[in-house]
Amino acid sequence: MNTTHVWLSILEGCLLAALGLHILNSAGYLISGTAGLSFLALHFSDLSFGQIFFLLNLPFYLLAWQTLGWRFTFRTFISVIFLSGLSELMRLYVTIEMNPILASAFGGMLVGFGLIILFRHNSSLGGLNILAVYLERKFNIHASKTMLGADIVVLILAFYVLDGPSLAFSFLAFLVLSSIIGRYHKPHEAVVVTPSLIEAEKS
Repeated sequence: MNTTHVWLSILEGCLLAALGLHILNSAGYLISGTAGLSFLALHFSDLSFGQIFFLLNLPFYLLAWQTLGWRFTFRTFISVIFLSGLSELMRLYVTIEMNPILASAFGGMLVGFGLIILFRHNSSLGGLNILAVYLERKFNIHASKTMLGADIVVLILAFYVLDGPSLAFSFLAFLVLSSIIGRYHKPHEAVVVTPSLIEAEKS
């Protein structure tokens, strides 16, 4: 596949995900995985969402490097940088006000399709996305199942931060995202990682 095509697709996936996250953050709702943890951390830190998201992803790169190869790790690292930068730009220059139900549905949908694009181009948004890809490729556990489990953990933590309506709309966003991943993500379409491929990428 043409390298320019791959990186344009990755940028497009990050743009969709960043827009979805910005819609959710603007409404005060959560989204899954590391992004959800980053949003929760905003309540206890002076850092911005993009800064926290970047920092939380750092420990997961070792898992990706050792188990999924350098190409996946590098593309994921660049994707996280793209998302963090785009999130900062949207925070400064993009104002969005939407109906609560539309915000949660559109936000979850945009993040879901952004992740689909990234998964199909051997990338992710780091953090728990890396774990989801690893479990899928190693143990054939569909990524949507891992992400739904992560969503439940984030939602439990959110009980200490969000009110009832915000939790309900966040849960709707979780369901939409998980549904998108479950219906449109086909594991066989991603690059299959074998021991020989990992060794080749490390060399």
